[in-house]
Amino acid sequence: MKRPIQWTLIAASALMAGAVFAGTPAPPDAAVYFVTPADGDVVKSPVTVKFGLKGVKVAPAGVPKTGHHHLLIDVAKLPVPDRPVPVDANHKDLDRGQTETTIELAPGTHTLQ
Repeated sequence: MKRPIQWTLIAASALMAGAVFAGTPAPPDAAVYFVTPADGDVVKSPVTVKFGLKGVKVAPAGVPKTGHHHLLIDVAKLPVPDRPVPVDANHKDLDRGQTETTIELAPGTHTLQ
């Protein structure tokens, strides 16, 4: 019997890392959020994660006055500003300007940022 993955989300508190780390401040009304899955959803792997965005533009890395998403999976400590975000199993860099990605997760409770 397959067990569902218990999915727990932490609010996306960091504004797009590409805009913040590049030194270009985002507008005060800017926001990034998860469209799906919702906080507390119970899902099966693979899971499609969709991002929403308000007040800023998403583009591939390096495009001026834009940013791109980073998905942090089960990461307790946020990356240090002005330092590159690691790229590994817990840090997904959507550097082509993607607004969604599909990930595999083992059964259990997981945190996304």
